[in-house]
Amino acid sequence: MRKPNILFILTDDQAQWAVGAYGNEDIYTPNMDRLAEEGMIFTQALTCPVCSPSRAMIMTGLYPNKVGIDDWISPEETEGILPGRLTIAEVLKKAGYFTGLIGKWHLGKEEIYHPLNRGFDYFMGFLGGGNNPKDPVLEVEGKEKQLKGFTIDIVTQDAIRFIRENKDRPFALFFHTREPHMPYTPTPPEDMAHYINKNLKVPEVENFPIEELQERYRGYYASISSIDRNIGYLLEELNNLGLRNNTIVIFMGDNGYMIGHHNLETKGNAWYIGTNIRRPNMFEYSILVPLIIRWPEVIEKSSICNEMISSLDFFPTLIEILKLVGIEISEDLAPDGISIMPLLQGKTIKLHKEIHLLYDMHHGAEAHMRMLRTEEQKLILHYEDESKHEFYNLKEDPEEEKNIFGREDIKGIQNKFTSEIKKWQKEIEDTVS
Repeated sequence: MRKPNILFILTDDQAQWAVGAYGNEDIYTPNMDRLAEEGMIFTQALTCPVCSPSRAMIMTGLYPNKVGIDDWISPEETEGILPGRLTIAEVLKKAGYFTGLIGKWHLGKEEIYHPLNRGFDYFMGFLGGGNNPKDPVLEVEGKEKQLKGFTIDIVTQDAIRFIRENKDRPFALFFHTREPHMPYTPTPPEDMAHYINKNLKVPEVENFPIEELQERYRGYYASISSIDRNIGYLLEELNNLGLRNNTIVIFMGDNGYMIGHHNLETKGNAWYIGTNIRRPNMFEYSILVPLIIRWPEVIEKSSICNEMISSLDFFPTLIEILKLVGIEISEDLAPDGISIMPLLQGKTIKLHKEIHLLYDMHHGAEAHMRMLRTEEQKLILHYEDESKHEFYNLKEDPEEEKNIFGREDIKGIQNKFTSEIKKWQKEIEDTVS
């Protein structure tokens, strides 16, 4: 097997429900849908409900508490992935890949955390959490510059140049968009055109104007369609250069998202829509993300994987791929995830019987949540306030409308889950209790 190229497309705040291939009939995402037709779509990909910890999990294969990142990193903060914590970029670079990050980093803005010091040979983009959808300030060749045009189009053109210039050697390009992060607009007119005057399906939200909700959805969907259009350009470039079959394309959202679901807006640090009242959460809408992987030499077309996987699993998966192509890994790696290679090969196997997640929120509100999720049930412990503990039967109540924590008939499984969470906390040296 040859060294496969890697194109990891990570979008910012794109919900699983905001992709046509996941059943959304309102949104225009033909290229995301095409990836699903040509690869494997995952229905239960789970991650931390906010961006920086989720990105750290992808980059290191470790829980956020192990790498020094608990919440999204604000502009005033100086934290980042702890020195000494190996990133997948460092491993790939040592294995002979030319590594690039184009777009959003958000894993530390200090020099020691800079992408070029954490395994990337090339960086173009921005170090913080947000940017303007148009006329952004981006780091280009080591200097910040204000560029003209829509951000998504600018970074895509640089990604195409990166692929062209590195077509003759193994490359790993992490293409991390700012879209569809707030503000959703302005968007390129051609992408908004799909939604003008269109009546979209939206959740029912009491005491919130329906037209205002519609406008939010139009902007959000148009931003996603702008990503999709540019994904099409990237896929076309791979085809034109003869790189399609030997390139692993991973498309993923960095966390889930809500616009009116549970009467909330955004993700794990959500607020009640139309207010500034926070509701820290680990609802399915916040932790379930879209994940589609295309690898023509390995993955069967139109595959559907219903197994639970975690964003921690990318690190060990890519390590296993390196070993399959004959690359020796000298480092003593101990990621918290599990390689999903058997799933990509079409094997029927349950890699995770349960998924654990943690999230410590300190922006906007204080919360210390620890979660255990199985295929059918979920327990969330709130260490900041035990009266907020949550238990959901996902089989009977997939929308998580009824918190049954403390109900007499589930006391046994609730206590079992609680014990397992505490055992897991000890294993990962979690200091929250």
